[in-house]
Amino acid sequence: MSDLSGKHGLVVGVANKRSISWAIAQAAAAAGARIALTYPSERLEENVRELAQKLENPLVLPCDVSSDQQIEELAAHLDREFGGLDFFVHGAAFAPAAELSNPFLQTSREGFRIALDVSAYSLVGLARAVAPLMEKRGGGSILTLTYIGSQRVFTNYNVMGVAKAALESSVRYLAADLGPKNIRVNAISAGAIKTLAAAGISGFSSILQVYRDRAPLRRGVDQSEVADTAVFLLGPSSRAITGEIVMVDAGFHTMGF
Repeated sequence: MSDLSGKHGLVVGVANKRSISWAIAQAAAAAGARIALTYPSERLEENVRELAQKLENPLVLPCDVSSDQQIEELAAHLDREFGGLDFFVHGAAFAPAAELSNPFLQTSREGFRIALDVSAYSLVGLARAVAPLMEKRGGGSILTLTYIGSQRVFTNYNVMGVAKAALESSVRYLAADLGPKNIRVNAISAGAIKTLAAAGISGFSSILQVYRDRAPLRRGVDQSEVADTAVFLLGPSSRAITGEIVMVDAGFHTMGF
């Protein structure tokens, strides 16, 4: 495992103990990093603070990623507390429930805007805010989370698939912009994992079974496996990797029929 001793990182998108972002936060902390977590609303604050108690000397801050002002305030607080930033994990994603249950053709203009804003543009806004903090450290690593629904049609994924496609394209453009500053930008495309977000997708249990039947490893993946890959991408061992979508899905993406 990569050594993150003495590093400071921001993890956005922790909702509960099953969140992939939470697994990454734990793995990064175990590798020696000090972690800052955010919560988007008062409703989720208690959950995040309770989880943060399991980390050593964590920082817990509010941040609604749809608010430029809150993003700026977050960066300012991190600068005061950490004096710079070594890595940033972006796990924010959201689409209104109706946009996942209705046919994609029925996607509303507002639902589309919300999904793209929270799930894709937030990476751009947050990267812009934390880039100066990473420059203070001589560079850094930005990592986001995506899904193969960005490239293939999955029933009831709908507008979230479009948002993830935009997110993956943003990874490449940000990697090009930030590379000269020695800031790397990558994404992990995880296999189907039972999380709070996945619970909102109708028929998700059948998707899990398809992974077990068709993936080369004949199984799915869990949060810890994604987290191990994340720590690699956040640390110095991956210093020449940027602009990549790394598949952690037991090989499911390689298969046809």
